[in-house]
Amino acid sequence: MNNLSGQDQIFRQDERVMVFIDGSNLYAAIRSLGFDFDYKKLLRYFRSQANLIRAYYFTALGDDQEYSPIRPLVDWLAYNGYAVVTKPIKEYVDPVTGHKRTKGNMDIEIAVDMMKLAPYYDHAVLFSGDGDFRSVVEVAQGQGKVVTVVSSLMTQPPMIADELRRQADYFIELNRIKEHLQRDVPQGAPGSNP
Repeated sequence: MNNLSGQDQIFRQDERVMVFIDGSNLYAAIRSLGFDFDYKKLLRYFRSQANLIRAYYFTALGDDQEYSPIRPLVDWLAYNGYAVVTKPIKEYVDPVTGHKRTKGNMDIEIAVDMMKLAPYYDHAVLFSGDGDFRSVVEVAQGQGKVVTVVSSLMTQPPMIADELRRQADYFIELNRIKEHLQRDVPQGAPGSNP
């Protein structure tokens, strides 16, 4: 596994690339790193690096989808070049505490799509730090695929599971490529350069 600063070239222009984004994991990482993510820039960045075939965004939605806070983002992504994969959040009662809980894990959907789509890409880019993906990364590599994981060691606690980072062919620290993925601050706005 190679750790990259974001300046190293790991993609080839003729390489077919697919991006798989674990929406909740990426959201937690960028929130912890404190930057505003620009999904349009993500597409532009990977199109400039390789032959981007498709970018997938996976997220769970509440049953009352009309009022879901993530609904505007999901709609925007779907209209702007992303393949969006959703499933409903499940509600259950924790048998130990008796409290109402929610569950909306997309790991299986991401893993299945990474395997199902493997004939159509040479290089998978996984935006997640979830160690549950170590096995699917290993299987993809066994099929001759290159897998890059994008997450963060700079968050507290680190968002990347050590076993996933070690299994990947490449690890890109999210904070080191943020200039390619961060939303531009308008001139004159707080935080902009005069």
